[in-house]
Amino acid sequence: MTLENRPKRRAPAAVRITKPRARSAAGIREIFERFQTANPEPKGELDYVNAFTLLVAVVLSAQATDVGVNKATRKLFEIADTPQKMLALGEDVVRDHVRTIGLFRTKAKNVIALCVKLIEQFGGEVPTTRAELESLPGVGRKTANVVLNIAFGEITHAVDTHVFRVANRLRIAPGKNVLEVELGLETAVPPEFGRDAHHWLILHGRYTCKALRPECGRCLLNDLCDSPDKRVA
Repeated sequence: MTLENRPKRRAPAAVRITKPRARSAAGIREIFERFQTANPEPKGELDYVNAFTLLVAVVLSAQATDVGVNKATRKLFEIADTPQKMLALGEDVVRDHVRTIGLFRTKAKNVIALCVKLIEQFGGEVPTTRAELESLPGVGRKTANVVLNIAFGEITHAVDTHVFRVANRLRIAPGKNVLEVELGLETAVPPEFGRDAHHWLILHGRYTCKALRPECGRCLLNDLCDSPDKRVA
């Protein structure tokens, strides 16, 4: 048989990867009712004294733990709780205070730069819209959502690695990226749970539904979870 006459191999059929189906509205409501019963008033774990120090703390928390940020900012916020006071300290002093946090040089530079912009463009006040917040150095969509939610009481869904994981595992808002998950949460979460939803999801992901070794045996949602990551005793 010549090479020309040899039967050609068929290319393997394309594998279609489908996004997991979102849980029913009733199932999602059950999840948040259980979260609310277990923890009626969830709180973020970053320490702050006002909207400005919250903004700075969230900027510093990127790729860092809340515990580490709180340790670094405790003395800093005692002496600089406004953009004017922070700017007066200068980048070198701010950098010394936050040097235990990852990427501290870049973050110190961003903190000073955002102070300048707050003073020059917003009268020293933290702006109250996402677009204005995202115009500040070091502030992305997630940071803006956190500030809008905690400081100004808006229903927003800040999607970090914990929220992304839990929203996908529980099929609350399946998505391939953080924006898909955020937009899915906006639609899926019942409005009465909206203000606290991202706090519950973060805390659940941080302490129970962990990335590598989820503690399914003590999970209050164990019977509702059908994730392939579920650890069966």
